[in-house]
Amino acid sequence: MAERETPLHLFHVFSTFAVGGPQTRFVNLANALGSKYHHTILAMDGNYQAAEAIKAGVEFTLARMPVAKGSGISIANICNARRILSKVKPDILCTYNWGSIEWSLANRGGSICPHIHFEDGFGPDETPDRQRLRRSIMRRLALSRSLVVVPSQVLKKVATDVWGVSQNRIHYIPNGIDTQRFARSYDKALVRDLGISDELVVGTVAALRPEKNLTLLVRAFAGLSIMQNAQLVLVGEGPERGNIERECERQGVASRVILTGALSEPERVLGRFDVFALSSITEQMPNSVLEAMAAGLPVCATAVGDVKQMLAPENAAFVVPVEEPTALTSALAKLLQDQDLRRTIGRRNRDRVEAEFGLQSMVTRYDMLFTRTCRTETQ
Repeated sequence: MAERETPLHLFHVFSTFAVGGPQTRFVNLANALGSKYHHTILAMDGNYQAAEAIKAGVEFTLARMPVAKGSGISIANICNARRILSKVKPDILCTYNWGSIEWSLANRGGSICPHIHFEDGFGPDETPDRQRLRRSIMRRLALSRSLVVVPSQVLKKVATDVWGVSQNRIHYIPNGIDTQRFARSYDKALVRDLGISDELVVGTVAALRPEKNLTLLVRAFAGLSIMQNAQLVLVGEGPERGNIERECERQGVASRVILTGALSEPERVLGRFDVFALSSITEQMPNSVLEAMAAGLPVCATAVGDVKQMLAPENAAFVVPVEEPTALTSALAKLLQDQDLRRTIGRRNRDRVEAEFGLQSMVTRYDMLFTRTCRTETQ
């Protein structure tokens, strides 16, 4: 078959294009794939913050669409979506997580174009073991003819066992990052300006949302009674900031907690951390953990998604049950008290992310998936 001269047109639908895991992965893919694809991006909430990181040379369009707000499925949204798809006729419709399910439904009845749905996990109201029945039914209906991509084995099991996605339609593609970017030295001037001290630092990079459970991390940090000079650094912004600040006051650690706000280049401070912490109640394959591994850090985390399997075996003992601040405190204390242990685990984590979770491997697999999906449709 002759090579196609025009770029493949991918139409991406996000509930939001604010900076987050799925959005960052998309930006990394788009930047790496360059001019091979044209991307139309629709953020249903009108937030396109993550687009600022798309590099020159990538062909993309930011689309707009009136959205009917509501707690349930909107027939008006589905009709609008179908009208837009029929007019644009993209090579592939790409939808992301539950917030875009109406677009999956719009393409379902008399398929307009090939459809790939990307599922990265859940908000605070769902976990792999506690799926909302209405959403499961809608996913079964919307995704029965679609390809589904997941970044974790936990989510792959949910998709097949709960949503009824057939094995031949599901693709497990682990996330990948530019490991060299996060292996660089931190920015000493920025670290100083943020007020990060020369003492031991526990840090995390996360949107300040409920599912990140950062008040748990504050309580766990407050329990480090023998380390009164340690600092907790939270890199990120979001609606939970007020709750986190109030928890810091309640726990008496406000003077030792720094909320930096959002940083477009978290690697500028990441290397200054002594321990990276993840306190989420739900995750699948968080990029922040991969970035911490690339920075050569030990990770103290809650046992969510594939986190334990992502880390080097030497780090496994520091993955603790969800919602147990004392367990998180004990794991943090053990790492903070042993510099040699931190360095050993950090080296093993860096070796593992470089061997298993590099950016190019992920880009190649997505490129093959997009190309094969279009080729199959046209044959």
